[in-house]
Amino acid sequence: MTRKAKLGWATAFLALAALVAVLVMRAQAPPQGVRPIVWDKEICGECAMAVSDPRFAAQLQRSDGVVLNFDDPGCLLLHLDDHKPEIHALYFHSVEGEEWLDADQVGFAPEPRSPMGYGLGAVPRETPGAISLDEAMEQTRRKAEGDHS
Repeated sequence: MTRKAKLGWATAFLALAALVAVLVMRAQAPPQGVRPIVWDKEICGECAMAVSDPRFAAQLQRSDGVVLNFDDPGCLLLHLDDHKPEIHALYFHSVEGEEWLDADQVGFAPEPRSPMGYGLGAVPRETPGAISLDEAMEQTRRKAEGDHS
């Protein structure tokens, strides 16, 4: 093989390696906005049940680019409490509409028929009677520990 041919192969290899590196870095970068969920196909990052009911879906986007979906807001809150991940973003699907609420917008209202029985539905934070994200986390922790008051 001639020196020119070797140089051509080396250049092509370096270009390919650079492209792969860019693609890997992009794949690991946290997404912008909610990543679409494939209903009834994706599993909850906490309880491993299928994420089926959009009204109760929640999504954690970690700083390392990993996205976890949850079938109940309580499952996401327990996951945060148990694993303490580095959070890029949190999203909760509104129990009353089609919108997603981020951690700064969300409040929680009683919803007795949530999939895993944590009794929370995401609503806009300014909804009368809504509790905060921190209060919802504490309520979920108590339910998980067996105090269903």
